[in-house]
Amino acid sequence: MTTDTHNGIGQWPETERPRERLLAKGPEILSDAQLLAILLRTGRRDSSAVQVAMELLHRVGGLASLARSGIEELCTIPGIGPAKVAQLKAALELGKRAMAIPLSTGTKISSSSDVFRHFHALVRDLKHEIFKVILLDAKNTVMKEVTVSEGSLTLSIVHPREVFALAVRESAAGVIFLHNHPSGDPTPSPEDRRLTDRLVAAGEVLGIRVLDHMVIGDGRYVSFADEGWITV
Repeated sequence: MTTDTHNGIGQWPETERPRERLLAKGPEILSDAQLLAILLRTGRRDSSAVQVAMELLHRVGGLASLARSGIEELCTIPGIGPAKVAQLKAALELGKRAMAIPLSTGTKISSSSDVFRHFHALVRDLKHEIFKVILLDAKNTVMKEVTVSEGSLTLSIVHPREVFALAVRESAAGVIFLHNHPSGDPTPSPEDRRLTDRLVAAGEVLGIRVLDHMVIGDGRYVSFADEGWITV
């Protein structure tokens, strides 16, 4: 692999180079491929970094699909090695975290949209299901958020005993459950409904309020509380 000074960006007029254009006019004027080229830094012997970035986007199906692409898959693209994949994945992860509304200790939860705004960017591109519990005090402020399980959501993986052991240990007054649907469709499955019923029943026995169970998809979500399926 060579730098972009050979048949590449280095020979372009300075005003047309992605990095120089970004510094002069801001990142919003650049295309997706030009922004990726800045991260890639170099291209191949026969292609500039911008050309490699364009090929990358074409191969994976666009910027949104890039975030969901696996490391091994990306490494098969000519000109994209492990070091560049690491750079891309790090940048995408930073973007996700920057978009997430902070949900730190002491944050008050007023509605399901508060939870969605925090977690959507963090979970929407995951290829597997992740189940989380948010522990709340008596004023509905966040005490802690915990990942309970990862993988397919089943009654055996997400057991009420394990979920509420966390809540009891932290002396939580209430909990909010959430998980993602990698398909992008947040419509709760029958399994989701059965699991929620068991969790609500367990919370009633322990005196811990189940305020909501949210299923997050791509750009949208379903709240059991908003739908009236959980009565708080």
